[in-house]
Amino acid sequence: MIAPADYAFLSELLQKESGLALGTGKEYLLESRLPPVAQKHGFADLAALARALRSVPRRDLIKAVCDSMTTGETLWFRDGGPWETLKTQMLPAVAARARAERRPIRIWSAACSSGQEPYSIAMTIADHPSATAGVKAEILATDYCDAVLGRAKDGVYNQFEVQRGLPVMQLVKYFTQAPNGFRVNDSLRGSIEWRHANLLQPFAPGEWDIIFCRNVLIYFDIPTKKDIIERMTKQLRPGGYLLLGGTETPFGVTDCVVRHPSKVSGVYVRKDDAAMHEPAAKVA
Repeated sequence: MIAPADYAFLSELLQKESGLALGTGKEYLLESRLPPVAQKHGFADLAALARALRSVPRRDLIKAVCDSMTTGETLWFRDGGPWETLKTQMLPAVAARARAERRPIRIWSAACSSGQEPYSIAMTIADHPSATAGVKAEILATDYCDAVLGRAKDGVYNQFEVQRGLPVMQLVKYFTQAPNGFRVNDSLRGSIEWRHANLLQPFAPGEWDIIFCRNVLIYFDIPTKKDIIERMTKQLRPGGYLLLGGTETPFGVTDCVVRHPSKVSGVYVRKDDAAMHEPAAKVA
């Protein structure tokens, strides 16, 4: 079992470096995820790993510890509702503004993990060309963990992974069989830019039409959540959308965003331009 002092030290290190807030009672997470890191780097146990980090805080070792703790699970088209709203409301709305301004649509998938989310975005766009007719869509996918980002970019998924939310029609249309599973077609992989990013640090420059930041804020404390949401909101274009996980909420954290009028779970818009999203009044 991990010693209380080592747990406190490693918890503080994780929060400082990655934003992950373990709190109390999560010793089992460190005990289950860190032993392979200790073994790989030549340490006998977690106590030896903690001693090494205290004496010589090597960046590669800190990164390995954070990577092991921040790798989360993800699904294709997770939660359903937001994807229908993306297809029927978000994409047509942002495409209309992009056409008027003669620019591409910009979509950011933050904390993309092993890539199911950005590929789901790309498939939605490809399957519904009328939603973005005449407008190019640029998709940026970022994650803290270089290992899962590499997996995402490679686009190879095993049988178990493709069965977790991926419709058969999309599997047939966008994947080819590979020796160890199924690989995303080159055209779809080429439509996404992959980049390392730590959400505690400055974001990718520019403005975004749609930002996906789903099922990652649950791991952060309230000040960190507030900071991330407010910085993301500042980079949303007028009329843009912020998508959070179904169990995540900005309420009680910040008032810079409000729920989209559709009331679909996890879909938010900037408070300052909420009126832009209200449906037009019907003429009697």
